[in-house]
Amino acid sequence: MMWFLYVAVGLLALAALLYVLGNYTFWLPFRSSKLPRIVMLHQVTPKDAASGMNMPPEKFEQLLTLLTRKGAIFCFVSELEQYRNQKNVVALSFDDGFMDNYLYAYPLLKKYNAKATIYLATQIEGIEKLTHEQIHEMANSGLIEFGAHTQHHVNLLKLDDQTAYDEMLQSKRDVEALVGKCPSFAYPFGRFNEKHQKMAQEIGFKNAVSTRKKIEAYEAVNQFNIPRVSTHGAMNALQMRIALAKGRYKL
Repeated sequence: MMWFLYVAVGLLALAALLYVLGNYTFWLPFRSSKLPRIVMLHQVTPKDAASGMNMPPEKFEQLLTLLTRKGAIFCFVSELEQYRNQKNVVALSFDDGFMDNYLYAYPLLKKYNAKATIYLATQIEGIEKLTHEQIHEMANSGLIEFGAHTQHHVNLLKLDDQTAYDEMLQSKRDVEALVGKCPSFAYPFGRFNEKHQKMAQEIGFKNAVSTRKKIEAYEAVNQFNIPRVSTHGAMNALQMRIALAKGRYKL
């Protein structure tokens, strides 16, 4: 019967090891503090469960507190070029344009004097989205810039080239009509190819963010494929630190 005990203990140890390796990416290399952290977020609301889409307000404040204590220099995504090679540069980004960005994230951003970029899917349906008045107030605060995220939050890879181009162009025009400028773009679902990167450049965006979970130098080669730091609403303090150090906290 001893062999059975040894096997059981071995399997438990293996399961624990796999859990740790899957949920804490200790094995990934630390990234230099001179590389910018572009943090990917969506919702900040106490009304929904913590998830990959939603970071509850108390968790978001924990993130802001950690970044502030680390001496973060907050900038807009469109400002990354001018902060190249500076230490502790952080660009917070929110996709889609949820109303809770105004109700819960914006007050905390003001509290910590932290800039953020919100990417608007300007004609998205099925969500409670930001009103024009809320967008104007945030834009006028100097803490929020708005970028484009297509009009209808579409997977660009499923569209013909002309329709994809129009979705990107019209969303830029929509944002410009609201706040006067629209310097950056976010690919919905992180689905795009080199043609869409060229479209973003031709349309006049300064840069574009993807959903690649990495930390890289901001260079011309990735100017229209900027990686972002992966987050989750249920991440603990250690996972938060790992994500900011390495780009992702789990597999």
